[in-house]
Amino acid sequence: MARFTLTYFPVQDTKRAAQALKSEAKTSRSPPGRAEVIRLMLKDQGADFDEKVVTMEMWKEGTLKASCLFGQLPMFQDGDLTLYQTNAIRRHLARKLGVYGKDQREAALIDMMDEALQDILNKFIKLMFEKDDTGKEGYLKGLPKDFMPFEKTLSSNEGGFLVGNKISLADYALVLLLIHHEVLSPTFLDAFPSLQDYLKRMCARPNLQAYHQSDEFKSRPIVPEKKA
Repeated sequence: MARFTLTYFPVQDTKRAAQALKSEAKTSRSPPGRAEVIRLMLKDQGADFDEKVVTMEMWKEGTLKASCLFGQLPMFQDGDLTLYQTNAIRRHLARKLGVYGKDQREAALIDMMDEALQDILNKFIKLMFEKDDTGKEGYLKGLPKDFMPFEKTLSSNEGGFLVGNKISLADYALVLLLIHHEVLSPTFLDAFPSLQDYLKRMCARPNLQAYHQSDEFKSRPIVPEKKA
């Protein structure tokens, strides 16, 4: 298997990310949290990959931006294949690593779960970019409705995952959302016993556990201190 290369902007803190999104280069980066699923898959599957971190200074110089097909990052290289657009990268990698279901039926269900998780992520990102905490209370009240479908799915799936009996792209997306929502509201999982057990099991996977506990993961804050 060819060595992968992921080229991206680091998210040092949400305030800086928000400022970048409002600038003239606002289309040059994915909102925090989206590309992290790519990294989670790579880490958990033990894939061999390189990371190229791009600073805003490097980006404003213009050469790299001009070389990107759509003028934006992340960029993913798999041998002689170069991909842009985060969701295209995520799905290609899921197929390549064998975490996109055993057949077309499972792949369709994974897509369904993944799209629903993207809806939650979009609302989460919007909350993170707000200047104050006025929206947090309403957001937290909506969490039971947002996460209940995943609670029901996990409680009825004997395989232990969102789809079938093997981890998939959708699981990586859900794990990341659960981790960040626990930071936002440490008690939010109390109402979801299946999700609570699921997160413990997922984070106990050797590679995920090592990554979750690493300085590398902790250096990518998504929830600002004032919102936690």
